[in-house]
Amino acid sequence: MRVLGIETSCDETGVAIYDTERGLLADALYSQVAMHAEYGGVVPELASRDHTRRLLPLIQQVLDDAGMSRHELDAIAYTAGPGLVGALMVGASTAHGMARALDLPVLGVHHMEGHLMAPMLEDSAPDFPFVALLVSGGHTQLVEVQGLGRYRLLGESVDDAAGEAFDKAAKMLGLAYPGGPQVAALAETGDPTRFRFPRPMTDRPGLDFSFSGLKTHTLTTLRQLEQANQLDEQARADVARAFEEAVVDTLVIKCRRALDDTGLKRLVMAGGVSANARLRERLALEAEKRGARVFYPRGRFCTDNGAMIALAGALRLLAGERDEVGLMKAVPRWPMERLEAPASP
Repeated sequence: MRVLGIETSCDETGVAIYDTERGLLADALYSQVAMHAEYGGVVPELASRDHTRRLLPLIQQVLDDAGMSRHELDAIAYTAGPGLVGALMVGASTAHGMARALDLPVLGVHHMEGHLMAPMLEDSAPDFPFVALLVSGGHTQLVEVQGLGRYRLLGESVDDAAGEAFDKAAKMLGLAYPGGPQVAALAETGDPTRFRFPRPMTDRPGLDFSFSGLKTHTLTTLRQLEQANQLDEQARADVARAFEEAVVDTLVIKCRRALDDTGLKRLVMAGGVSANARLRERLALEAEKRGARVFYPRGRFCTDNGAMIALAGALRLLAGERDEVGLMKAVPRWPMERLEAPASP
């Protein structure tokens, strides 16, 4: 089955073709980062308009790259949520329009389920069951995954997601959007011993996260340095390092607890923040201590992309799931625990 995957949930237009026998045939991604950087964050109306401009040319590009015509497709999958409703509607309307024109089955896919399945695009893919850390600009969750659609939420952020906290810290430090890569780059020259920031909610049981207090601590530290006339480039790097270390430590501590609580030996990490090199290094060390293993997708599949949607859609389409053509889904808020396993394996 050759599935066209469409991702338009936020600020990246992703398209891919996944073949259930041959694997990923082609993928293309257009990032809107440069456009939104001027505003310091995503502007929903601009995002929707740009998806409209980019989507059809990207679909043609992946068809050409795969050496296929649209008539050789077997199904279409698209991100139905969560995300920005206007952006979601661009992908949904395109998918349903193509499905109607080509007489193909179509399926709306949960964005975070796509991230969950992204490591399975790699040659060394994890088997079920596993613990998943979903960590991005909009979500920070720990999930026990027994199979496709069989998810148990272990913990989540009660306020800011980790990626959102990185973006806000970057803004405080005068760095460009998106914040994660910028903070990580600045932190490379920071002194890890100068500041120690709090590790939120690690001094109590449980697997929930909170990054709002860490954000406030960062702002307070920067203001104190500024008032003391000590906020030079090295101080900014030291603050960035302390912030990154605190976020990474918090995520690692919670992942360690999740592995211990579930007794599982596989940890999947996905979402934009999973590209952070320090986080990958620390989680690999923790997993090794427990005889466990960490899986994550290659860098370009950590952020939003069409390949993960094509794969997640293909798995459910193979199990017989279909949406009614013309009945578009665009669900801005869609808790993943509401998903169900396919009726047939």
